[in-house]
Amino acid sequence: MNINSLLKYTVTERFLRYVTIDTQSDPASETTPSTPKQKDLGRLLVSELLAMGVTDAHMDEYGYVYATIPANVNKAVPVICFCSHMDTAPDCSGTDVKPIIHKNYDGEDLVLPDDTAQIIKLTEHPDLKNQLGNDIITASGTTLLGADNKAGVAEIMDACYQLINHPEIKHGTIRILFTPDEEIGRGVDKADIKKLSAYAGYTMDGESAGNMENETFSADGAKLVIKGVSSHPGFAKGKMESAIKIAGQIVASLPYDLSPEGTENKQGFVHPVAIEGHVETASIDFIIRDFEDDKLIEHANVIRHVADKALKNFPGSTYTLDIKPQYRNMKSVLDKHPQIVEYGMEAIKRAGLDAKLCSIRGGTDGSRLSFMGLPCPNIFAGEHAFHGKHEWVSVQDMQKAVGTILHLCVVWEEKS
Repeated sequence: MNINSLLKYTVTERFLRYVTIDTQSDPASETTPSTPKQKDLGRLLVSELLAMGVTDAHMDEYGYVYATIPANVNKAVPVICFCSHMDTAPDCSGTDVKPIIHKNYDGEDLVLPDDTAQIIKLTEHPDLKNQLGNDIITASGTTLLGADNKAGVAEIMDACYQLINHPEIKHGTIRILFTPDEEIGRGVDKADIKKLSAYAGYTMDGESAGNMENETFSADGAKLVIKGVSSHPGFAKGKMESAIKIAGQIVASLPYDLSPEGTENKQGFVHPVAIEGHVETASIDFIIRDFEDDKLIEHANVIRHVADKALKNFPGSTYTLDIKPQYRNMKSVLDKHPQIVEYGMEAIKRAGLDAKLCSIRGGTDGSRLSFMGLPCPNIFAGEHAFHGKHEWVSVQDMQKAVGTILHLCVVWEEKS
């Protein structure tokens, strides 16, 4: 079936609408969702799904959106789920996003009009070389765009629209899940796996067109708390042991080749993400990442070694290190269900792309969903340079992602 010939895409219009809704999440908040404004997008998605005829579309109290496209065939087909997150990263403002379409990209620098110091250059964004002649969407220069992950949201929504309006596309039962708070590591904390009742899932949250990711980092968080010795600064000679200065020495002594800026590909890292304190007590928050679970232990021991060495010069001071698991490499789960990845690769090829299986130096909702009983690789959404003002996505890549979703539905039906 030539699916592309059937479609009148709605993905661009949806995307332009969704990115204007501020859905930035907040790691300091203890609520779910972390910011109530994420529900603004959730309510819009539910209303659009209901208008399409998706009768069970709803948002729960935690801001999760669920919907079902019923099967249009009589044979048994495993239920599959498509998932994207609605929030945008806390790293950069998501307020008053003004999306701009740069038609027929010609390889020249893209100067963003609301801050002309923000220039998206081909030399700094090599994926742009694959976009000549395409239409590039950016923000205006003062905010992020929100393609991470509203591109995925728009693609899934367009795919729902196409499935509803093209019954000739044969498929089993399709579940839809839109999550809050993925950017702060809580994207599936309240997800109802029983409600989804799916055999396989696919997050639409990857980068370059044609890519599929079946492997993520494994991740731990660590908190190092230093207890120093406080003293009046006027009488501190030989007495004071500043926890702040000890923390500074520890951070400065971390090996460069175990830092995010000093690693690539399959190399893991230790990364201090926050530091606070006083003379008497200071704390450092770390994230620890590697593709191999055992290496997380090795990396944590590096922190201990550096702390032990630093405190040799401060005999009155002590430290504690608390390690908490965050998520694990989904590959160990996906390897037990090879057809989930195989069918995804087949769908990408049917959409007219060169399928490439990749690892991601990060995590997705799929990382945790996989260990919650929903094996879930990650498919490209077309988003690039996420979490900053240079974020961009191409119209054509989003359309290819919609086609990939539809082909994936067909592949599961055909092979069942």
